[in-house]
Amino acid sequence: MEQQMKRYKAMVEEALERLTFAEGLKDELCSAMRYSLLAGGKRLRGMLALAACEMAGGNVQDALPFAAAIEMIHAYSLIHDDLPAMDNDTMRRGKPTNHVVYGEAMAILAGDGLLTDAFLLMSGGAHPRTLDALREVARAAGSFGMVGGQALDMRQGAPYEGLEAVKAIHRKKTGCLITAPVVAGLMLSKATDQQIACGREYGKHLGVAFQIIDDLLDLVGDEAKMGKHLGKDVAEEKMTWPAMVGQESAWESAKYETNAAVKALEPFGEKAAFLRTLAQDMLSRVN
Repeated sequence: MEQQMKRYKAMVEEALERLTFAEGLKDELCSAMRYSLLAGGKRLRGMLALAACEMAGGNVQDALPFAAAIEMIHAYSLIHDDLPAMDNDTMRRGKPTNHVVYGEAMAILAGDGLLTDAFLLMSGGAHPRTLDALREVARAAGSFGMVGGQALDMRQGAPYEGLEAVKAIHRKKTGCLITAPVVAGLMLSKATDQQIACGREYGKHLGVAFQIIDDLLDLVGDEAKMGKHLGKDVAEEKMTWPAMVGQESAWESAKYETNAAVKALEPFGEKAAFLRTLAQDMLSRVN
C-alpha cells in the first residue's frame, strides 16, 4: 500500500512539476499559480484517478493528465476558498495563503488560471472516452458540484434543514471532486458502466467521510500537523456534522460512510485493495 501510494503521488508531483504556463505572462502570475499548486498536500484526488484506472485494467498514462488537472482544480479552489471574501484564511499547508503573498487580485487570477488550464490539459487526451471524463470533472467542479456546495455553505443565516442538508453540502462541496477522479479514472480504463456506477458510489461515500473527519479535525486536530488555523467552524457557528450530532456520533457517521465506500468496491475484488485501504486509513488521518 505504502509503495503504491508513493508511486502514484510521485507520478502526480512529476506531472505537475512539468507543467508550463503561457509564455509572455507576468512572472508574478506564473509564480502565484505554482506557489499553491506545488505547495505539497496529500494528492488524494490525483491518486484516486490513477488507482481507479489501474483497478479496472486501464493504462495509468491515460489518466495522468486528469490526475494532474484535478489537482490543479483543487489548488484553485483552495486559493479562492482562502480569500477574505470567503473563509479569510491566512495559513494553508504551513505557509501563508496565496493572497497574503501575492495580493487578492493576483490570487484570484492564479485560481482562474489553474482552473482554466486544467481543462486545456484534460482536453489533450487520446482515449476515446476523454470527453466523457472531462464532462464528469466539469460537472463536479462547477455549480452542480463544488462551487454550488460552497455557495450553500456560505449562506449567512440560512436555515439548515437538519443533517441531510449538511450531508448534501458535503457531497457537493467536497464529495464531488473526490468522486470525479474515481469516475474519470474508470472511464479512461476498461471499466463497464456497472463498474463505473460502483466507483461513483465509492467516491460519494468517501467524500462525505472525508469532510466529516475534516470537521472533526477542526475541533481536535493539531495545527502544526494540519498546517492551518483550526477552530474557525466553532467561532463562526458553522453547521458541521459534529455541531449537529456531537463528536462521538460524528466519528460513527464517518465510519459508516467509510464502510459504505468499501462495500461499493466489492465487484472489483482484490483489484480494489488500494482504494479499499485508502478509505479505511482515512479514519486515522491527522491532516
